[in-house]
Amino acid sequence: MHIKNENPAYGAGMESYAGIPTFLRQPASRNLDGIDVAAVGIPFDGGTTYRNGTRMGPRKIRECSLGIWGYNRVLDVGPLDVLNLVDYGDIAVESGNIETTIERIFQEVQPIVNAGVKVISLGGDHTVSFPLLKAHAEKYGPLAVVHFDAHCDAEEGYYNHGTPFADAYNSGLIDTSAYIKVGIRGPIIQSNEVKIAESQGAQILTIERCFEEGIEAVIEHIHHAVGNKPVYVSLDIDVVDPAYAPGTGTPEVGGFTSFQIMQIVRGLKGLDTVGFDLVEVSPPYDSSGEITSILAANLVFEFLSLLALKKR
Repeated sequence: MHIKNENPAYGAGMESYAGIPTFLRQPASRNLDGIDVAAVGIPFDGGTTYRNGTRMGPRKIRECSLGIWGYNRVLDVGPLDVLNLVDYGDIAVESGNIETTIERIFQEVQPIVNAGVKVISLGGDHTVSFPLLKAHAEKYGPLAVVHFDAHCDAEEGYYNHGTPFADAYNSGLIDTSAYIKVGIRGPIIQSNEVKIAESQGAQILTIERCFEEGIEAVIEHIHHAVGNKPVYVSLDIDVVDPAYAPGTGTPEVGGFTSFQIMQIVRGLKGLDTVGFDLVEVSPPYDSSGEITSILAANLVFEFLSLLALKKR
């Protein structure tokens, strides 16, 4: 059956510029009966250390999702033909209180995960990945992790968007035998930043290695690293070169193209993915026709396609 939102209040049948911008025009609902996937917005940038604006990311990603026609030609699947998807709305973050926000994210997302519904989180800065990992680990135990980013985000210290994976590691949320970071690059603050991440169990694929070995090899490395374990995928949009994704808080030159990151996400086909977040989209810096938010919406669509293939 083709699962489609027919409610004209959401703009069913209208052009992309009309109607209410829920993700892919699906119903805005917190009723999880019979639901496969919930898109959850986390409009937070209280953990940024450079440029903010990621609190505006979830809304803009939703808006840009309206331009996606619905059938994945490459993966040969229509996600909404297979999955029941709702837009769960946004977590009520407290912009000036990072600890309260972390607890709210955990408390709100954990029941969704426990209900057997897959969560796709629209960030928000990368701080939000820690409570999301915690909510998923409560159900699945320590998680295999695939982390796409220009930065390791494995710093020790007070919660911010550079610490989520150190926080998760220290809390025992990560299966360190199945943990990989992809796309790491750029200048660093301390010479041992990559070694710190490695000491926490992460396998590192720097961008240089990714380009030297090629996209197919990157996909093989990911599959080899996580195997058939329950895996959480976290994608920081700054893994993409700012020529293709300028709307982010900490841009680093020399990253993947939009096509390359789509290839890699498609290459996650077959993994036992239990959760996904896409973070660090900052619309105020998206100076080139919303291309960062458009890319983000399409990457979420690709991930939905993977979930649809897994269910089908």
